[in-house]
Amino acid sequence: MKIAIVTDSNSGVTQAQAKELGITVIPMPFMINGETYEEDINLTQEQFYTHLTDGAEISTSQPSPQTVMNQWNELLKEYDQIVHIPMSSGLSGSCQTAMMLADEDEYEGKVFVVNNQRISVTQRQSALDAKAMAEKGMDGAEIKRVLEETKLESSIYITVDTLKYLKKGGRITPAAAALGTLLRIKPVLQIQGEKLDSFSKARTIKQAKSTMITAIEHDLENRFHDPEAEHTWLQLAYTRDREVAEEFLEEVKAHFPKSAGIHMDPLSLSVACHIGPGAIALACTKKLD
Repeated sequence: MKIAIVTDSNSGVTQAQAKELGITVIPMPFMINGETYEEDINLTQEQFYTHLTDGAEISTSQPSPQTVMNQWNELLKEYDQIVHIPMSSGLSGSCQTAMMLADEDEYEGKVFVVNNQRISVTQRQSALDAKAMAEKGMDGAEIKRVLEETKLESSIYITVDTLKYLKKGGRITPAAAALGTLLRIKPVLQIQGEKLDSFSKARTIKQAKSTMITAIEHDLENRFHDPEAEHTWLQLAYTRDREVAEEFLEEVKAHFPKSAGIHMDPLSLSVACHIGPGAIALACTKKLD
């Protein structure tokens, strides 16, 4: 049985990387000043940040049902089944849309939509895990079951450089943003499952990075029972400033020398538009047995 693995560009996987990995990536659409763009198709990371810092009106959307079905129909000409891994259902309606489409008679037993509440580098890892399971001979239903059973075996912590975009998106009040800016607060946010929530506050980027490492240490020891990350993937993501991210990567490598592996990617744009440039994130995902 041939299994196709599908995810979306929120995974951080580019179209070029998708070809190398043997998976399919559906680009996420954006509205910028009233015009529609698709991530990594007619919108690069640098173009996006230019629009963002210039104060453009940016809103995120989801792929149209027709776009999703067209992709599935094309793949089903070559593959027997599809495992589709969209971004977290708590952060977008794209997961619910895909699940609704998969209930159509023509896709019964052929398309399996995974609702495992992942985003960015953890979503990417789910796609890689699905690919590995397919290569071992598991079918779509089995892959979906494993990914959903292990959905909470990941953590993401994010620190932002500015509160401007959290305020613009309504995630904090203008008064809180003004006070935070005055005090130069660097909030640390978390994604545990479905939603982006507040986790902690720091006064400097150095303190914020230390907070994220400590939080990952706590999760490794208490949730994953793997204190040295020997059986856990560590992942970093960032918005625009790669130099800062690479410095943090070296810190993480030094802190977890026995890690199963460390991967770093730019943060997906649908998350980046809510937190702005200069953000960095640290995540961990338990390896599947």
